Amino acid sequence: MFTGLIADVGTIVALARGGMTRLTVATALPAPELALGESIALDGVCLTVVARAPFRFQVEASPETLRRTTLGGWQVGTKVNLERALRLSDRLGGHVVQGHVDGVSRVAARIPEGGALVVGFELPPELASLVVAKGSIAVDGVSLTVNRVEAGRFEVSLIPETLGRTTLTEKQVGAPVNLETDVIGKYVARLLSRTTPGTVDEALLRRAGFA
Repeated sequence: MFTGLIADVGTIVALARGGMTRLTVATALPAPELALGESIALDGVCLTVVARAPFRFQVEASPETLRRTTLGGWQVGTKVNLERALRLSDRLGGHVVQGHVDGVSRVAARIPEGGALVVGFELPPELASLVVAKGSIAVDGVSLTVNRVEAGRFEVSLIPETLGRTTLTEKQVGAPVNLETDVIGKYVARLLSRTTPGTVDEALLRRAGFA
């Protein structure tokens, strides 16, 4: 489990494709402190540390991960957002992020606004019901608040701190990104899909713990 607060921007320095794709990542994180088998998020994709050395570590990705995320397009030199798994003693400064990518989107617009940058992203139809204004979403592993939702699109505002600490500052129009919607919204949607039409009311949501 993660929070969407990026600890470092790493760089893919080696990539070996095969049955499993092995990636070597250079990082300023204290890689020797990473435990073998530890979970770490790369651009919001939860992967497992399989080897480590000073200032670098290795992870492996399955064909399923390549199909469902942007990872299949990564190359040597690709920069990725890194976050170690949440400890129970940590502050939950972002929101609950699982590292399970729901879909791949693309940057649709970049609009400077004051000192911030408003970025529009394509919204895949299958995720439209899970993205709401003022709700949380993880874009390439970065915890963000949705400003606005329109048909086929949503927008977020990136403050200078976020731009300076993540790869989102480099994402131009057309660039692919990983999306993970809010896990609470997923459970609400699941509850509603299993309820007989016309029977959803405040009492039901209270009994389910959502109100």
